[in-house]
Amino acid sequence: MRSMKILFTNKFFHLNGGSETVFFQERSFFTQNNYEIIDFSMKDDRNINSPFADYFIPNINYQKSSGIKKQIQQAFSFVHSSLAVKNIQALIEKEKPSIAHLHNIYHQLTPSIIPILKKYGVKVLLTLHDYKLVCPSYLALKNEKICEECKGTHFWKPVTTNCQNSYAQGFLLSAEAIFHKWKGSYDDVDLFLAPSQFMADQINQRIPSKKIQVLHNGINIEEYQPNYNDQGYGLYFGRLSKEKGIETLLKAHMNMPHSFPLKITGTGPLKTVLSKKYSNVEFLGYKSGQELNTLIANAAFVIVPSEWYENCSMVILESMAFGKPIIGSSTGGIPEQIEDGKTGFLFEMGNVEELSKKMTQLANDTKLRQYFGKNARNKLENEYSLNEHCQKLENLYKDLL
Repeated sequence: MRSMKILFTNKFFHLNGGSETVFFQERSFFTQNNYEIIDFSMKDDRNINSPFADYFIPNINYQKSSGIKKQIQQAFSFVHSSLAVKNIQALIEKEKPSIAHLHNIYHQLTPSIIPILKKYGVKVLLTLHDYKLVCPSYLALKNEKICEECKGTHFWKPVTTNCQNSYAQGFLLSAEAIFHKWKGSYDDVDLFLAPSQFMADQINQRIPSKKIQVLHNGINIEEYQPNYNDQGYGLYFGRLSKEKGIETLLKAHMNMPHSFPLKITGTGPLKTVLSKKYSNVEFLGYKSGQELNTLIANAAFVIVPSEWYENCSMVILESMAFGKPIIGSSTGGIPEQIEDGKTGFLFEMGNVEELSKKMTQLANDTKLRQYFGKNARNKLENEYSLNEHCQKLENLYKDLL
């Protein structure tokens, strides 16, 4: 048994999104390598088992609160959770971890747990899955368009610009960001991990570069068998929402000079209206597991038309793992993942005509698809191996200690 005790902390202890995928990948690696693992999270019927579940805070769902008194109580806990502070302090005193690796802690666990960790001499790492440190609303969007008005310091902007289309919600987000900046909660983080250089540069508006380390997301390469042949269709898989650029993709597909099948996998707020408007496209609904893997493996290419600052897209990594070329918008961390003209194509965000041309070029050229796909798989093996990701993380832990 190794001497290092690692406290893994995330508000969800079940698969809820890409951040939880990364969280459980890392936790599994260190568990399998005989490190002593401690968990801290929020209770939920969907949680995987943990011997530390008694320390988890009760489930909080801010979308389903009712009654003025409860809403006021939740508003305070949204900014500072005294219960999370109390429970994690008890856990630290009993288990005495040497490292705490935080992932998604906002709102339910709150950054208020960070100073408690430092009080007990625990080294703290925080993996950045979004732009919360420079944008109180996570996504750097206003009216469904990219917004950089807060710039890591102007945290009153959600109120003055009403970027949430709700002054109450904007006030709460602003209050949370201003409170933790005043308290210096993030000052006690020893190292911020950014999955892309783009993310690192954005966070550098607030955090000194010496405290930021780029660590790409990883994928277990051995679990994916590349398929350089295909069944002749384009594929989008992900959330069906405005910031994902889904309608730009559908317009581009409609503008292709020759018909080429397009499959859309996923769900979201735009699903109903888009499926009625674009009847020439196959909307498959939500898919996961082997069913989704088969769709990716047989696709001619995958499109990632995002119109927000993607970080290190797991959609792109999974597509690369199956040896698929990817067409992606040149925004956020996407250009770090896609090498234009080598593993796929980049296009100007929101440019329907350019995307249509790139799709047509790949649709008409089987050899180019195979060339891009093989290069994509090679890039994945060289730069995004999960084993290499976890070994780098292990070395960062040791350096901090």
